[in-house]
Amino acid sequence: MAGCVIKMKAVAFNCSPRKEGNTYSMLRKVLEQLEAEGIETELVQVGGNLLHGCKACGACGRNKDMKCAFGADGMNDYIQKMAEADAIIIGSPTYFADMSTECKALLDRCGYTLRSNGNPLKRKVGAAVSAVRRAGGIHVIDGINHFFTINEMYVASSSYWNMSLSKDVGDFPNDAEGVKTMETLGKNMAHLMKKLQ
Repeated sequence: MAGCVIKMKAVAFNCSPRKEGNTYSMLRKVLEQLEAEGIETELVQVGGNLLHGCKACGACGRNKDMKCAFGADGMNDYIQKMAEADAIIIGSPTYFADMSTECKALLDRCGYTLRSNGNPLKRKVGAAVSAVRRAGGIHVIDGINHFFTINEMYVASSSYWNMSLSKDVGDFPNDAEGVKTMETLGKNMAHLMKKLQ
């Protein structure tokens, strides 16, 4: 229908236990660009919550109710938010050249449940970001991107790897290239989302 405006939503998951640390600031910078393009956004705090890994029980596949059988820790809310969003951004700090434990639990349990229930993530837009002191952030981004690609999602890119050299809380705004990278990522995500609509 001509002139029809389709509402779109992007949800970002902060998998850092530092609720308003560098990963949070990076995600906010991406979301600001999406908001400027008229896209609804939400930032969900995952890091610091007590989440266990996937138990590989298979109940989500047997029950077909779009829920993890052990979702009392809030995971079912995250699963629902992913299923309803048009775009998903996942941010994690770099710990020993890998993602945070909360991030790994999020990917495994959401991925298992959603893939066992018709894969509603298919053809959504995804982006990964990582705060890193010096090195190892590429591995974090790759790991999150594997989650997107196995779920048949489109991965948005930027002008550089989606990371920032940020160790201490408050470092991110001082990383000019990192800030620019997040801004470009948000603009590219908005462009891709609109093209897909």
